[in-house]
Amino acid sequence: MSDEPRASDPAPDGPRVDEAVDLVGVWERHARWWQTEFSEGADIEYSEQLLPLAARHLAGAASVLDVGCGEGQIARLVAARGADRVVGVDASSAQITEARRRGGGVAYARSTATGLPVRSGTFDAVVSCLVLEHVADLDGALDEVSRVLRPGGRFVLFLNHPMFQAPGSGWVDDRIIEPPEQYWRVGPYLPEVMTLEEVDAGVRLPFFHRPLGRYVNGLAARGLYLTRMLEPAPPARFLAMEPPYEDGATIPRLLLLRTEKR
Repeated sequence: MSDEPRASDPAPDGPRVDEAVDLVGVWERHARWWQTEFSEGADIEYSEQLLPLAARHLAGAASVLDVGCGEGQIARLVAARGADRVVGVDASSAQITEARRRGGGVAYARSTATGLPVRSGTFDAVVSCLVLEHVADLDGALDEVSRVLRPGGRFVLFLNHPMFQAPGSGWVDDRIIEPPEQYWRVGPYLPEVMTLEEVDAGVRLPFFHRPLGRYVNGLAARGLYLTRMLEPAPPARFLAMEPPYEDGATIPRLLLLRTEKR
């Protein structure tokens, strides 16, 4: 999750990927940016919210698969907390190379979310953190998650909140009306679209916006039934970095869905 506002350029024809967008190549080019800006305590939301939530909701799982593991910070955390077998997969070779360098008792492999290189029914838990909104084939990814989970296993899914982080959403500082108001504008929520969003200077990433029901119904169709849904307020230290937005604590940036395979 970037600390910067996202400037969106909606794809004109819905969720279809422009052939000019190399989804894997984008992450190869920006792997170092991610490693520098979002790991080893560099990002407040990761260190104070995402990692503690991952630890809590993956606790007790003996075998864990991290889909879209990046440089491996969640996988290392789970391994350090006692999981017997932790595997991390990512489509970016640069991320996998760095993950292996950092170690932590995790096995890593280069793989897309739609072709996981593991046997069916072999994991107690699967986690995917801020990944599926960058995956074009959501159905293929959910098929694979369901396939590799054992019955009773859990899937912990972190997303940029599909409603409040919809393309075009953001703070509006309206000083025309009296008294002036600040409010959060919600962009078009129902259409499924792919956008290229500038999350940092020179860093443009593809996002696939889908309404919340698309995720929940897709999970349920594969026997992955929702057991917890969390919409946490941003961490206090993050909000302190944006003092003009006094109501920031009322708008969730993150959504966590925890499901169980039946």
